[in-house]
Amino acid sequence: MTLTTFALVRHGQTDWNAERRLQGSTDIPLNDVGRSQAREAIAVLAKYEWDVIVSSPLSRAAETADIIATGLGQTVRRRIPELTERAFGPAEGLQDGPELDALRIPGGFRGAESEGDAGLRGLAALEALASEFSGQRILVLAHGTLLRASLDRAVGLDLPSIENAAFNLAHYDSAEGWQLEYFNGERVMTTV
Repeated sequence: MTLTTFALVRHGQTDWNAERRLQGSTDIPLNDVGRSQAREAIAVLAKYEWDVIVSSPLSRAAETADIIATGLGQTVRRRIPELTERAFGPAEGLQDGPELDALRIPGGFRGAESEGDAGLRGLAALEALASEFSGQRILVLAHGTLLRASLDRAVGLDLPSIENAAFNLAHYDSAEGWQLEYFNGERVMTTV
């Protein structure tokens, strides 16, 4: 059995997060609160040794990764396009209200990537990393919906939202599947 460990961390806050706007694949930068959240995450992540740090190419995740990597005395290995947030299409930039409601369809929004497709994409990217860096400890900086949908698929649960810069720890073995140890900083220990 070869266990690969993942820290799955959502980027720090952006202005659109603070305004409760759907971001999706729109490239919105971190705000000062988000940068502070990234710096605060270093203390938790420094309790572990990380072999590899990767991130989504979107600037909010990339900057969060850069801040954390610098704080850990490391560098980001690469940006992985498959870790980009779920594309919400014409719903991006909208807040709850009539305009967003007009785009709602069962399971999402008209013109958007489905949550299931985003989860499959994210999980495939994580399992490709597990294959490439088998037995290592991988720190992934990405996006809330993508990470949650990927974890939902991995462990067969319907998890709540992932908080900005929260610590999530999962383990993967190709024979045994996924185990979620921490979610939003809380110990949960689930196995598939």
